Amino acid sequence: MHDRDKSPLIAAGQDPEYIADALRNSPHFIGAEGEAGGDTVTFTTPAGVSYRLTLKDAEPNGDDLLPDPALEEAVAAAILNHPNFVVATPNEPREDTITVQTRGCQRYLLALAYDHVVDAGDGAVPTPAADVAAAADQVLISNPSDSDRSAAELLNYVAATWNRQDVPLREHAQALARNLLR
Repeated sequence: MHDRDKSPLIAAGQDPEYIADALRNSPHFIGAEGEAGGDTVTFTTPAGVSYRLTLKDAEPNGDDLLPDPALEEAVAAAILNHPNFVVATPNEPREDTITVQTRGCQRYLLALAYDHVVDAGDGAVPTPAADVAAAADQVLISNPSDSDRSAAELLNYVAATWNRQDVPLREHAQALARNLLR
């Protein structure tokens, strides 16, 4: 029996495909392949260099699951998903800083700090639903086309029923709101 056959990774079956899909959707790679039930992902950089990732059992840490990603890691991942950035790395050990580099080779050190500023209106930090509704309102007051008006009305509906919507619809509404304000 192959060690892989008794590995807990086998339960993750689709993970190599998901990793390959994430790499394919990144502007930093030109191709990636992973096979369901497999334990490798191959990918190629724009320079034509190919690499292989091998999924291995993680070292035991006493917990069933790793803790939620640190805020720095989530911010770095979001920045790295933008096509203008080629590096976004949280600095270790969790120093509340992230090193980023743009495609133009400009490097920055981002310092993460809690922002004590709150919305001047009611003293509460705006929620994503409020942001979506505000974007819809901005579109509606700017002499919108029929398609912009329809999109804004849909955004207002999603914002009003935010707690009943699933996460993908919420994410799509936020993306639509951002695109309407461009």
